[in-house]
Amino acid sequence: MALTQRLEFRQSQSLVMTPQLMQAIKLLQLSNLDLTTFVEEELERNPLLERASDEAPTEAPAETGQFSDGDDFGGSSGDEPGGGSGEAFEPGQEEWMSKDLGTRAEIEQTLDTGLDNVFSEEPAEAAARNAQDAAPTTYTEWGGGASGDEDYNLEAFVAAETTLADHLAEQLSVAFTTPAQRMIGQYLIDLVDEAGYLPPDLGQAAERLGASQQEVDDVLAVLQKFDPPGVCARSLSECLAIQLRELDRYDPAMQALVEHLDLLAKRDIASLRKLCGVDDEDIADMIGEIRRLNPKPGMKFGSARLQTMVPDVYVRPGPDGGWHVELNSDTLPRVLVNQTYYSELSKKIGKDGDKSYFTDALQNATWLVRALDQRARTILKVATEIVRQQDGFFTHGVAHLRPLNLKAVADAIQMHESTVSRVTANKYMATNRGTFELKYFFTASIASADGGEAHSAEAVRHHIKQLIDSEEPSAILSDDTIVERLRASGIDIARRTVAKYREAMRIPSSVQRRRDKQSTLGNVLSSALSDRSRNTEPA
Repeated sequence: MALTQRLEFRQSQSLVMTPQLMQAIKLLQLSNLDLTTFVEEELERNPLLERASDEAPTEAPAETGQFSDGDDFGGSSGDEPGGGSGEAFEPGQEEWMSKDLGTRAEIEQTLDTGLDNVFSEEPAEAAARNAQDAAPTTYTEWGGGASGDEDYNLEAFVAAETTLADHLAEQLSVAFTTPAQRMIGQYLIDLVDEAGYLPPDLGQAAERLGASQQEVDDVLAVLQKFDPPGVCARSLSECLAIQLRELDRYDPAMQALVEHLDLLAKRDIASLRKLCGVDDEDIADMIGEIRRLNPKPGMKFGSARLQTMVPDVYVRPGPDGGWHVELNSDTLPRVLVNQTYYSELSKKIGKDGDKSYFTDALQNATWLVRALDQRARTILKVATEIVRQQDGFFTHGVAHLRPLNLKAVADAIQMHESTVSRVTANKYMATNRGTFELKYFFTASIASADGGEAHSAEAVRHHIKQLIDSEEPSAILSDDTIVERLRASGIDIARRTVAKYREAMRIPSSVQRRRDKQSTLGNVLSSALSDRSRNTEPA
């Protein structure tokens, strides 16, 4: 084999993580509050970037999307968010348009870059393919990990104080596995005040969530078992009763005392002693136990500064029976690129270093406006598709959640799953049933045995619970029997999955259920026989 030298050309494609693409990805996963902070920092750093004036003659309307029963996907209307309408907000428009900018070559020489790089209509993701885009002066401008950054703050790594809401939310994720129960639980947790109490009337919770009152009561019963004891109570009497049950001291005498706390406040000990049926020594011990309880269990947690949750998307019923999806324009930063200022500076700049600085500033400002616009459009697309997929939830309530994953939404809007994942993080949707995070609308699915439409994991859990609740004490259903009945109903599920769902719902095994039901049946029969024998005794 002879060794020779030769020239060879190769053509290949590769994805380049340019700073512009990194900025677009970073902005996409920020919440509206973090985005506002980021934009404010850019306004201070970049002299060519300015805030859009609220006194403009015409304001760009919020971008909206429409979804109805006859439409597959909602379109967009209105001016571009983030960047706004160039005709409405551009300062010195007449002066800018009247100037003779020269030929294309002269303009590109003035801007020190191609016009395609400045006025390209491609999305931010397509910028990765343009290897000729000029990068910012320093990597740290784009949030790089340089250790010499002046903004590096060690205090940002200090653990924050756990609040009561965070403590309850951590327990909620373990106590419930079904999305419907988690939504109900999170809704109730959001109503808990700093002392750990819920409002006395929760009648609107079931109506707002589209769930039955029994489902809300079941979730509330589990929340009242959370730590700290007494949390999620609706009154002081209920709070003390929960703590006494935890201590196994809630007997009939103590129940009578807790139900008449007004007499204890009046120090009417004689009436309390008569209602409880105890003597002076016992009533004194009972009052001592009440005083050792915590009437405000939530106060032991740090009271963090309350921060209002501002929704990114509004969903309202449409006139045609569908749903109207609209971006919240208040959360969209309105910034502009001051082209007039740059045009005047370009005539007076003499040094190459100054010219390079302002060229980079123009490019960074242009890319920021474009990335903000792309972020708003992507959020609207994802939210509109979620509304289309989960139309049953908005119409009928939590029980009608359909199985949904990131891939289904990504394929529908022709985006990558990672993009949808970033959009659904830290974004909230205000609906007629409350405000929910976008990721809460994604639920798992169970395949159908007959090859039909897949079943929601929540529906399968509900079916399993119904089978167990309706079983007779003499015919307890094993996990294998449940699998056979589910397959007969068209649900293809494995035995270990049934066991996992049963344990997640805190349902004991068939052996334990047989013992419990037989024991309960024996107690009922013994009580009935005892009552019958007392009734037959001669007076």
